[in-house]
Amino acid sequence: MAGAQKVQHDYHLVDPSPWPAIGSVAVFILAFGAISWMHKLYSAAPLVFAAGALGVAYTMAAWWRDVVREAEREGHHKRVVQISHRYGMILFIASEVMFFVAWFWAYFNTALFPADALQVAREQLLGGHWPPQGIETFNPWHLPLLNTLILLTSGTTVTWAHHALLHDDREGLKWGLICTILLGLTFTAVQAYEYAHAAFNFKGNIYGATFFMATGFHGAHVIIGTIFLIVCLGRAYAGHFTPKQHLGFEFAAWYWHFVDVVWLFLFACIYVWGAGVQSAAH
Repeated sequence: MAGAQKVQHDYHLVDPSPWPAIGSVAVFILAFGAISWMHKLYSAAPLVFAAGALGVAYTMAAWWRDVVREAEREGHHKRVVQISHRYGMILFIASEVMFFVAWFWAYFNTALFPADALQVAREQLLGGHWPPQGIETFNPWHLPLLNTLILLTSGTTVTWAHHALLHDDREGLKWGLICTILLGLTFTAVQAYEYAHAAFNFKGNIYGATFFMATGFHGAHVIIGTIFLIVCLGRAYAGHFTPKQHLGFEFAAWYWHFVDVVWLFLFACIYVWGAGVQSAAH
């Protein structure tokens, strides 16, 4: 009778967790602190923002630690659970794609119609061409091209790491991850240098707003992806991942390739196409 009551299935019913509630409170504190800081409502706003950021970071680390334990120690990530996780990651990346579609839409909505007859104020502001009058764009074949080569190379190194793992080559996995992380850090450093030498600002013009929002959010995704890979490197040294079960690393590789593809669109549309429009207008 006892044996008949025992449930046998491939699904994972997670244990009660405090992290959704704690994470929600931390995000609220972070948002409240950020808004108060930006509007200069009170002097302690930066401290509130910092407390919220630390709460979010702690929640993420603790929650994902629990997920790693479920996979590595408790063995809950059976084949059916892995399929569900893959669907979830696919949907997450799809949502990220639409996030960047919004910035491309904002960019092209103005860039393609700088002299729209129905937008008189737009023509007066932009001078009837794109980029707007007085905007000096980046040379796409200088730092932007360098960063493109860096990201494309990082895509090959993370693929090297993946193939090494599939063939149970632990050293190849580690070195592939190390190279990818170093390339990601280099990309971030080059972009920071580029931002520091930009000839236009974020505010005051639609070009700067769309440029910094699109490339800046992509840069944030590069930083997130780099952290993702650093965690995977630590797990690789801890002996995690097998050729048949390595969802954590696989999702990091998917995310990194997504970041690469978005950058190719940014490079082609904002850097190269935008510079071409300006040179043609002159």
